[in-house]
Amino acid sequence: MLISNYSSFILETGTDEAGRGCLAGPVTAAAVILPKNFKNKLLNDSKQLNKKQRESLRPIIESQAITWAFHHINEEEIDDINILNASIKAMQESILKLNPKPEFIIVDGNRFKPLKDIPHKTIIKGDSKYLSIAAASVLAKSYRDDYMAKIHEEYPMYNWIKNKGYPTKEHREAIRKYGSCKYHRKSFRLLPEQLKLKL
Repeated sequence: MLISNYSSFILETGTDEAGRGCLAGPVTAAAVILPKNFKNKLLNDSKQLNKKQRESLRPIIESQAITWAFHHINEEEIDDINILNASIKAMQESILKLNPKPEFIIVDGNRFKPLKDIPHKTIIKGDSKYLSIAAASVLAKSYRDDYMAKIHEEYPMYNWIKNKGYPTKEHREAIRKYGSCKYHRKSFRLLPEQLKLKL
C-alpha cells in the first residue's frame, strides 16, 4: 500500500525520471503534487505497470493532481553534463514548472541537488512507497514513450516504438548495422565492443 505524504506539508511534490539507462532519446522527469485524500489501487511504480495500465492512469493523475509537469533533457545535454546531472536537472525543471510551488520535495533514488530553498528528501525505491513519486514515474515514463514513438517514425530501423531506446539486443544490432543517429547519446557505450579497433 503506497503512502500519500512523507512530510506534514500539504504541497509536497514527488518527482522521478525515466530513460536514464537508454542509449537514445531524452531523460524525462515529472513532478506531481497530489491532494491528501488521493487514492488509487492501481497506482504503483511505473516499472510494475504495463502500457495499458499507465495509459489509463495518466488522465486520472493529470485531472486529480493539484499540479503536475514534465521535462525532457535531450541527448546533447546528457552528453554535455552527464546522465546523473541530466536526470537531476530534468527533475528540477519539472518541479520549477509546478503551480502552486511545492513546500517539500520527495525524490525517487538517492541523488538530488537542493532546489532554491525547498526542503527535500531522497527515498530509495520511493516510487513503490509514495503515491506522488509513483504518479511522477507514470507521467515521466508515458511522456518519454510518446517522444520515442514520435522519433521512431524518423528512424524506424532502431524500433524505438518497442525498445524505447533501451540497450536491447535488437537495438544494438540495428546500431551495428546502421550506425548511430542524432538521437543517440554519444557519451554512452552504444556497442560493447565499440572501443576495439579492427586492425
